[in-house]
This record gives sequence, C-alpha cells and structure tokens, in this order.
Amino acid sequence: MRWCPSSSLHLLRCVRFRSCTRRGRATLPLWVRTIWAYMRLLVQSLYFSSLTDSDVVFDSVFEPVVWTVDYVTRWFGAVFVCLVVILTSSILAICYVILLPMVFKTYSLPWIAWHVCYGHWNIVMIVFHYYKATKTSPGYPPTEKNDSPFVSVCKKCIIPKPARTHHCGICNRCILKMDHHCPWLNNCVGHLNHRYFFSFCVALSIGCVYCSISGRNLFLDAYNAIEHFKHLDVEKSGVPVTGMGVLIGLLPPGQTNYQTPAPPYTFKDKMVHKSIIYMWVLTSTVAVALGSLTLWHAVLISRGETSIEKFVNSKEAKRLANRGRVYRNPFNYGRLNNWKIFLGVEKTSHWLTRVLLPSGHPPSGDGLKWDAFPVKKDLIPV
Repeated sequence: MRWCPSSSLHLLRCVRFRSCTRRGRATLPLWVRTIWAYMRLLVQSLYFSSLTDSDVVFDSVFEPVVWTVDYVTRWFGAVFVCLVVILTSSILAICYVILLPMVFKTYSLPWIAWHVCYGHWNIVMIVFHYYKATKTSPGYPPTEKNDSPFVSVCKKCIIPKPARTHHCGICNRCILKMDHHCPWLNNCVGHLNHRYFFSFCVALSIGCVYCSISGRNLFLDAYNAIEHFKHLDVEKSGVPVTGMGVLIGLLPPGQTNYQTPAPPYTFKDKMVHKSIIYMWVLTSTVAVALGSLTLWHAVLISRGETSIEKFVNSKEAKRLANRGRVYRNPFNYGRLNNWKIFLGVEKTSHWLTRVLLPSGHPPSGDGLKWDAFPVKKDLIPV
C-alpha cells in the first residue's frame, strides 16, 4: 500500500476537530447538554420507525410546548393560590366593612337574619372545601408490588396503573381517578379530593351569584354616584354642567333620592362606591365562568366520568360506532348512584351532614378497584 501524505494530513485534521468538539461539549453546563440530548431525541423520534403517523409527529413537535406549560404551571401554582386567597379576602372585607353595616341599618329583622345566616354558611363552605381540596392528596397508586389489579404500566413512572389512573405531567406522578390538574389549587384533582373540589366550586358559584343578584341595585347606585363625582370635579374646575342628576347614595334597593342637593363628597365616599363596583363586577364574572365549569363537572359526575375519561370515552365511542357497535361506560352506575358514590351518601341523614354541611369523610372505595358494568339498581340504599 502506498503512503499518501495528503490523506494522512486530512485524517489528522479530522481527529483534531472531533477531539475539540468533544472537549467543547464537555465544557458546556449540564442543563445545556441535557436539553441538547432531549432535542436530538425528539428529532430522531420523527423517523424512528415506519409506524410513525401524523399523531406521533404532532406530539413530538409540540412536546417542548407541553413541557414548558407544565413547568410554568408547576412553579406558578403557589401564585394562583395566593391570588384566590387575596381576591376572596377582598370580597369578604367589602361585605363586612361596607355591606353588613348597611344591612343592619336598612333591612328588616327577617332579612337581616337571612343574610347573616346564609352568608356565614356560604363562607364556611367555601373556606373549608378549598382548604381540603388544596391540602388533601389526590391519591397515588402504590409503588411496591401488591395484589391490586392494574390495566397497564405507566411509561414514565414504570409502575402498574390501576383502572381510571392517569399520569400527571405537572405533578410528575400517577393519580388515582385523575380528573385534571387545577392550578388554582396547586394540586391534582383525583380520587381523594374530587368531592372537595366540586363542593368548593358549587359553594363559590352560589356565593358569587348571591352577591351579584343582591348587590345589583347597589352597583347601579354606586356607578351613578361615581359618574356624578366626575361631573362635580368638572364643575369645580369652572366648566359649566347642565342636565346632571344629583348623587344617588347607598340607599335600600329600589329607593333613590333625586330631589335633595348633592352633599359634599369625600375620598371615603369614592372608595366605598368603587369597592361596591369592584365586588359586583368580580362576583358576576366568577359566577358566569365558574358556574359554567361547575355545571360541566355536574354533568360528568352524573355520567360517572372524569374530565379525562370524557375525551377517552368519546374517542372510543366513535371508534366502535365505525364498526357498528355501541360503547358503554363501564363505570356508569346510574345517575342517582353516581352521585351517592361521589358524595359518599350512605343513608338519608348524610344528605345533610355530608353534603349541606362541611364533612371530611373519605370517598367510597380505595381508588384501586372498581366494579365494571354493575347492575343499575340502588347500590347504596337510602
């Protein structure tokens, strides 16, 4: 074999370039190398096998987006919880400082008793269920070997998954009877805290509807008063004002006073009216948004489904419909039984002690074993 100087020089240059490249990679931070290896894996997964379809490509392309959302949600969960506490506390402060003294001055004794009793019951229900929903574990499958039945193995946790169990990318673990991850709770909604989450949504929705309806007239009076304040400021600046009404004070609903002259207003008057406007707008918005979500979950509970199972069952129903078959949810025990199992109602008195009053009783079952396709009869006699 003839020795070629040019080829040897080229080989030497290649060896030097590769060694420099490896040396440069070794000096990179670990997190940069981890992200680089992750991106290479994503690209390679696009042409991994001949079974790759559009769904696999779509999931691979959007995997960084999903990872980013999960990361941000995980770290901002505490911020969302603080926001809920701050907004709720602000509404309670307005009710106690402004509205409650007004109720004592303007309403009759029966109406005072109603507002005080109902309002404090609603507050207790909201605070209790929100605390339990955030602090109660949603339920996790056992990591050690056991005799519990399972339907598959989690690809990320590498542990057996019982029926109705799903992996949460934000919590980074499997959740028993997972419904969804709620950033406003900074917690997953699963088997052990699903009832607390739903009860909190119901209590908060009812409370917002109550504030929105009962405070409508106060909102209109406060809005007109703010508008009048603006025109008074214009009048003080020397600009003539014509055709203006006078200040509408915080009077009982349905009562206005257009004949008396407008009294001098202060900074406190402005803050009172703005607080009432803030309360009405916030409670009305939450009543619509959270009320819609609560109705959606009520429909799912009536069908014996979770939010995840809703989409899984819909996809399975379409697949079987193309084959001329009908899909049936194996965990639908009938509307009444679904609610009894969900709420933990075992006798008639439980509708009061466990539903209308705060209760910390555990849910039915352990979340590992589920009866499939039961006879639709009264499973829990009441």
